[in-house]
Amino acid sequence: MSSTNNRTRQAAAGAKPSEGDVSQFDRLAPEYDAWFDKKGSRIFFIEVKAFQELLPSLPKPWLEIGVGSGRFAQALGIETGIDPSTKLVEMARNRGINAFVGRGEQRLFDEESFGTVFLIVTLCFLDAPLDVLKEANRILTPGGKIVLGLVLKESPWGQFYQQKKAEGHRFYKCATFYGCDDVVRFLVQAGFVTERIISTLFQKPEGVQHIEEPRDGYFPDAGFTIIMAGKRSGRLKIENNRI
Repeated sequence: MSSTNNRTRQAAAGAKPSEGDVSQFDRLAPEYDAWFDKKGSRIFFIEVKAFQELLPSLPKPWLEIGVGSGRFAQALGIETGIDPSTKLVEMARNRGINAFVGRGEQRLFDEESFGTVFLIVTLCFLDAPLDVLKEANRILTPGGKIVLGLVLKESPWGQFYQQKKAEGHRFYKCATFYGCDDVVRFLVQAGFVTERIISTLFQKPEGVQHIEEPRDGYFPDAGFTIIMAGKRSGRLKIENNRI
């Protein structure tokens, strides 16, 4: 991993997020991070509990794309993360994460560098989700896994946040929510095979009163869905943006 780490430091040092990313996420970083200790504390606990169902089966080392302030990475034991926001990366580093400024579609890591790549509530904020998933495939070892944490478009929570987006909410105005079928299609196009789905957060938005146990499988009324997929064997071939 030493060559990978050296390459990552050099690439991340020169990586500049777009002006839109900087102005939004850097400006709102303190408010975003404070949510986990206040209104979002019970929601965060429920989501972490669902991820813990998968952790023993996931090969290491681990990377989180869209690490944010490092809350999930710290709770789940993810060692490395990238994010386009310099202020969020600073917070993640303060939580002990080996975090770098960068985007998921950038080639910041050597091929086959990680056993598992996480994207937790990140897919909806990506400009080019398929490009990011293809890059995740490239940096995963044979047999590697990708783990997505999602608020799906068809869920009550997805509808709730889409309404906030329509109202110009500071966090969600640039989000694009996807349905489960959309995400599975992205994964197939990026060279993955879906292996397991876990659902949780069946309580209504703004009405989370108790801790929930996660359920195996896809449920359209779940507020939070985790999709784990495995890297397909064989090299991903891309011609004219097609697989």
